[in-house]
Formats: sequence, structure tokens, C-alpha cells
Amino acid sequence: MMVTTTERIPGKEYEILGLVKGNMIQSKNIGKDIGQGLKSIVGGELKWYTQMMSEARDKATQRMVEEAQAMGADAVVSVRYTTSSVMQGAAEILAFGTAVKFV
Repeated sequence: MMVTTTERIPGKEYEILGLVKGNMIQSKNIGKDIGQGLKSIVGGELKWYTQMMSEARDKATQRMVEEAQAMGADAVVSVRYTTSSVMQGAAEILAFGTAVKFV
């Protein structure tokens, strides 16, 4: 399955199947949160949070691709990501794009 942020795929003609999306809501781990809070005092990358959000983004992308595959898509174009806080200590990552079928 091809996944791209571009609107067009060079050399490919396709029909639009529709919107596909995948999301993941990730909460913080209280034990890791304490360690990351201490790290924020001295500055630097909060590596555990970076890893946590990267894994959540991968899972949201996987869910979007699964939805596209269920529609019979060959690719997802115009992929975008957005994040939001859904409650204190939890964030949502949403991946969305347009499922297409090659002709």
C-alpha cells in the first residue's frame, strides 16, 4: 500500500474511493511522567514522550491503511496528521487521507 502526503502519484491514474482515517489516543505513564518531569528541569529532549508519540502515530497510520485496504484501495494520498489533547495526560493522533484505486 502506497501512502503519500502528495496529492498526485506521478505516472499513476486513479479513482477516488473516499476519506480514510485512523486514530490513537495515548495516555502518559505516571512513572515515566515523573522521570520526564525531572528531565524538563534541566532541559533537553523528552525521549520517552518522543517514542510514545511516534508509536501512536504509527498505530494511527496503520489503522488508516487498514481502513483503505477494506475499501479495496491501492494507495492513500494527501495524508495528514493532527494532534489534540483529549484530557489531561492524554493526546490523540489522527491520520487521515484519501483512499484511491489505480485504473
